[in-house]
Amino acid sequence: MFGTESSLSMFLNTLTPKFYVALTGTSSLISGLILIFEWWYFRKYGTSFIEQVSVSHLRPLLGGVDNSSPTNSNSSNGDADSNRQSVSECKVWRNPLNLFRGAEYNRYTWVTGREPLTYYDMNLSAQDHQTFFTCDSDHLRPADAIMQKAWRERNPQARISAAHEALELEDCATAYILLAEEEATTIVEAEKLFKQAVKAGEGCYRRSQHLQHHGAQYEAQHRRDTNVLVYIKRRLAMCSRKLGRTREAVKMMRDLMKEFPLLSMFNIHENLLESLLELQNYADVQAVLAKYDDISLPKSATICYTAALLKARAVSDKFSPEAASRRGLSTAEMNAVEAIHRAVEFNPHVPKYLLEMKSLILPPEHILKRGDSEAIAYAFFHLQHWKRVEGALNLLHCTWEGTFRMIPYPLEKGHLFYPYPICTETADRELLPTVFHEVSVYPKKELPFFILFTAGLCSFTAMLALLTHQFPELMGVFAKAFLSTLFAPLNFIMEKVESILPSSLWHQLTRI
Repeated sequence: MFGTESSLSMFLNTLTPKFYVALTGTSSLISGLILIFEWWYFRKYGTSFIEQVSVSHLRPLLGGVDNSSPTNSNSSNGDADSNRQSVSECKVWRNPLNLFRGAEYNRYTWVTGREPLTYYDMNLSAQDHQTFFTCDSDHLRPADAIMQKAWRERNPQARISAAHEALELEDCATAYILLAEEEATTIVEAEKLFKQAVKAGEGCYRRSQHLQHHGAQYEAQHRRDTNVLVYIKRRLAMCSRKLGRTREAVKMMRDLMKEFPLLSMFNIHENLLESLLELQNYADVQAVLAKYDDISLPKSATICYTAALLKARAVSDKFSPEAASRRGLSTAEMNAVEAIHRAVEFNPHVPKYLLEMKSLILPPEHILKRGDSEAIAYAFFHLQHWKRVEGALNLLHCTWEGTFRMIPYPLEKGHLFYPYPICTETADRELLPTVFHEVSVYPKKELPFFILFTAGLCSFTAMLALLTHQFPELMGVFAKAFLSTLFAPLNFIMEKVESILPSSLWHQLTRI
């Protein structure tokens, strides 16, 4: 035992200050390299490399099994389904409640000097207009040929001039649409132009309806004329809603949905839900939800949050978090909380706008489902409906953050819906004016433990290296004292073992 202690003390005494400088410098360099690699891997893949390796490779070796993982064949199919769903979830949709450019967006620009629409958003609208309002046979009619070029124009004044030129040739429904959307400075003016567009659009629709079976060309014309007529009638209903004639707007929307039941891509039911909420006709709202909040139909923030609002309405006026914590949640309260959790999981950005924790801006013309753009579009029109229901916002405030504790980790698994798509931030930055709006991001990438650990280790060893370089003798004394303290328990154990074992046996073990 005496030999072991003497050799240890001799080893410590022979170490020079240069050794301590080299040791701490090397440790600092290695920990710094680990930190840089961990940070790069986290920025690129959103996870810690060390954590991923430990979970994916070391845990199975140590006997850890993920019971939630299905069989190989099922998991491969599930991954494929998740990938397909993720792609579809990141699809950009036309905003069902988009504003009028001339009467609303331009007025905002005149007052604030800010552009509420991004170039990407307006470019998507131009593509929509070319898809819905043009067809291959437009060159046969002079007015339609002019409008085909007008929808491709980037300059607003050039588009408006082309629409006036088309109207000089004949009554052109799409020309009236363009003027109502972009030239009219009030909703009243836009409504007058849409009423003129209806007359022209219905005439074209009836003519193409009789000829639609005469060939592919006529079928394409009829499809285009149908899109034009549906668009005009929908915008007329929205004009009525904006001018306070809500019951008239509801009737127009219902008639439109009955006349064209297959055109669900326009999502007219979302306009209908908003108008019915304005009328406080909650029974009809529930009837619409019963039809469209179906497992086979795509969800939206309007569907999920309107369902949550109706459930919250039944209990919110008497809800108290203190009383609920004492007695527990009733069945109705539990249903309301579950509906809120479902809505928040579908789009986690909405509560901050409804609770006015974040400023609203004008909604874009296109939205990304489950993204910040959809949250803005929903809250812009539905905040007043939540405020009208007593206690609904209080119930939302008390319960919405509990959603994140229910979603399994890692977040790629999801809970009630498919995993939250990772592409929302990129698309929302294209759709929203980031110059004066901070894009809401979920889930925020929190720094993993190993990055924080390596950052602390790198800082600590760098400080040690600096102190050792400046005060080598003093740091040598501290190092010897630290090593002696560190080895003290080991020396104590060895002394006890030596006292118990026979000296001959201990001598043989030390020789080995």
